Amino acid sequence: MAKVAWIGLGVMGFPMAGHLLMRGGHDVTVYNRTAAKAAAWATAYPGGRTAPTPAEAARGAEFVFACVGNDDDLRAVTAGPDGAFQTLGSGAVFIDHTTASAEVARELYAKAQARGLFFIDAPVSGGQAGAEKGQLAVMCGGDPEAFERAQPLMATYAKLASLIGPSGSGQLTKMVNQIAIAGLVQGLSEAINFAERAGLDVEGVIGIISKGAAQSWQMENRWATMHARQFDFGFAVDWMRKDLGICLAEAKRCGAAVPVAELVDGYYADVQARGGGRYDTSSLIVRLDDPKS
Repeated sequence: MAKVAWIGLGVMGFPMAGHLLMRGGHDVTVYNRTAAKAAAWATAYPGGRTAPTPAEAARGAEFVFACVGNDDDLRAVTAGPDGAFQTLGSGAVFIDHTTASAEVARELYAKAQARGLFFIDAPVSGGQAGAEKGQLAVMCGGDPEAFERAQPLMATYAKLASLIGPSGSGQLTKMVNQIAIAGLVQGLSEAINFAERAGLDVEGVIGIISKGAAQSWQMENRWATMHARQFDFGFAVDWMRKDLGICLAEAKRCGAAVPVAELVDGYYADVQARGGGRYDTSSLIVRLDDPKS
């Protein structure tokens, strides 16, 4: 059993922290910016504790996990005046599951090193359902020693956690993931819309093409809800646009061409303008219902 702190209890962090306590049997203390959410977590997971600041949550911890909103949130909960770095002892490992920039990952890795700490950038893929089921994929950047120590804890909520390379590699891999998803969801949206307008039995169509080269996780898990125009089953458009913004900035920096990702980012902006910012990412299909509006 390890002494663990968890910072950030959104739709992902809430169940992930729970798995560390219930599946892993670890001693878990949580912090959330909205204290009521931390109290709700402690009620849902008896035996867990809450703390009023990240620094207090991290005091004496061997491992600290975070899943917050963006680069600035991450800086605040790590190196800020009440951040976890203020109280962590030498050799502790900070594992960041936020989808953030590679730049902030390298920045915080350096600050952690200066304090005798380890920092792993470890964004995840699998969405809310994956977090709840403990079936996430975790892509990591950092030192092998730190990863080897943290991996058994991540295994409580992940079906796979891999060390990709040095600091920043996890965030860069998550950018690859989001670029791939953007194109897949747009393609699936167009395919379903085409099948509908052509008068085909969409279920029958998906039943056959999902057994061939067109198969994807998005098709298997989202075609039915897309066809029904139900969009409350996963990662929100607002967050996807945040992620794609990070991808596009990094692509500009490294000289990568990502024309489809740029296009789909604009399509998601259109969904936001239609009031769909909290729809899940499969909602791209709504644009095709009335493409001229």
